[in-house]
Amino acid sequence: MQVDDTDRRILRRLQQNPELAGSELAELAGVTVATCSRRLEKLTRAGILRGQHAVIHWPALGYEVEVSLRVTLDKTNPRAFDEFLAEARLVSEVIEIQTFLGRVDVRLNLVARDMAHYQQIYRECILTLPHIADIEALAQVATIKTDEALPL
Repeated sequence: MQVDDTDRRILRRLQQNPELAGSELAELAGVTVATCSRRLEKLTRAGILRGQHAVIHWPALGYEVEVSLRVTLDKTNPRAFDEFLAEARLVSEVIEIQTFLGRVDVRLNLVARDMAHYQQIYRECILTLPHIADIEALAQVATIKTDEALPL
């Protein structure tokens, strides 16, 4: 799908304020409500606009610790990636899983209520994941910037 200037204006405004009503979004993007609605539907069908979601501030719910685990897998097993990822998805405290090329194969981001809870998750859930050759934990101190908006 070709994204034109009108689509970019709509997406830019939507990124700035995803809670805008359709009529407000259309007005800010300089199009009619019907055009805006059609464009959003087209962008969604094309997989460009993947939806809107709530952003939860984890500490407000008692999750004070965020840890990033860099995992190197035992690549002698051809099923290592698939089996590791399938099991990692089942750990409810894991909020993000990323795969990489290079020495580190996978990064798991997880949240815990406190360090004792993290230690429990680490021992009972993480260390039991299959095919781990090496693991490094990075405890997050502060989030300086987090933004999924594109410079449209």
